[in-house]
Amino acid sequence: MSGHTVGERIAEAIDAAGLSQRELAAATGISQPTLSRTISGDRVAKMNELISIAAATGWLLTEFTGTSRAAAQVQCAARAANGASMESMRAQMLHFIELDAYLDDQAIPAVL
Repeated sequence: MSGHTVGERIAEAIDAAGLSQRELAAATGISQPTLSRTISGDRVAKMNELISIAAATGWLLTEFTGTSRAAAQVQCAARAANGASMESMRAQMLHFIELDAYLDDQAIPAVL
């Protein structure tokens, strides 16, 4: 994972899910002011909040906590296209790899 803070990762997840802070607050039961303080780094997110945010945004908990097992093992080479940054492409790839690892851990088979 990059050196982003938990708050920055939450902001990325909100943006990627196409949600506003108010919509995420409604979906998670976490107040919008609490979300705002967490995103800005003025408040530490609680684990149950991160779990709720992950469920609402489609991100994995490890993407917020920075405890990715896959990130340290993944090396990639790519060429950015259509204005995509290398960091955003790597983040998207890691999301899918983490999801695959999670499904393996839960013994959920891949369906082709």
